[in-house]
Amino acid sequence: MSVVRMRNVTKHYGRTAALSGITLDLAEHRIHGLLGRNGAGKTTIMQILTGQNFETSGEVEVFGQHPYENTDVLGKVCFIRESQKYPDIFAARHAFAAAELLYPNWDTDFAAELADEFALPLNRRIKKLSRGQLSAVGVIIGLAARAPLTFFDEPYLGLDAVARRLFYDRLLTDFAEHPRTIVLSTHLIDEVSDLIEDVVLIDRGKLLLDEDAETLRSRAVTVTGPVSAVEAFARHHRELHREQLGGLLRVTLEGPRPESDVDGLQVEPVSLQELVVRTTQQARERELVGTTNGKGER
Repeated sequence: MSVVRMRNVTKHYGRTAALSGITLDLAEHRIHGLLGRNGAGKTTIMQILTGQNFETSGEVEVFGQHPYENTDVLGKVCFIRESQKYPDIFAARHAFAAAELLYPNWDTDFAAELADEFALPLNRRIKKLSRGQLSAVGVIIGLAARAPLTFFDEPYLGLDAVARRLFYDRLLTDFAEHPRTIVLSTHLIDEVSDLIEDVVLIDRGKLLLDEDAETLRSRAVTVTGPVSAVEAFARHHRELHREQLGGLLRVTLEGPRPESDVDGLQVEPVSLQELVVRTTQQARERELVGTTNGKGER
């Protein structure tokens, strides 16, 4: 079952296209990674899906309805962002009290437990919290709300490595006990790669990938070894990237990992981050070639 459905969605700000023909589905009870560079369109997608913006054209459904000014839909959605704003007079405990009123599945005990683990001072004014403590307020609300559809728009960037690891561990544990649909928008792809079940990759407002993470990982390998041996192996594969240092060549190739060892070569799976980077680079190269050809034809 799809919680989110987008069909040929565009968003324009004047002559600028923030989204161009986005078509995707987000399945229920899965952790989705919404990935892409700054300005790719990720936040615009989340704003549309959470009723904070609206599309220029196309079809948008969240839980079978359009989300804009729809209380039935928005009561099931939690959107936590890195730049989350709170009233100046709020302490963390006030933010949690407000969240309890907003989210029917709010777990007060879980929020208190998380606040203790993140060492969050509940009575300190939010405007006096450190960046890491402010990030902790957001991730705690996102976890303890247990909303059927939860968006995390990089709110954990302010956390140090230990606190981020705590967030990831608690997210996985609570997700197993209380399944819901979670969307993680992040630049820290390697850190969240073990969490993500589905990959949505956006670049310049266009959808480049919408695929199961395991299937995606199986699509490419990295081969390292002597130049001649690697070139011979790579001849039968589509090349995504290459790096050469002296007589040693390292190439990233499309295709599954060989079932048996290849003499003289080191064959390794490609990380999710590398796949995302290479896919984005190739899309931009194709776009550049198409633009150049178009100019030549004119």
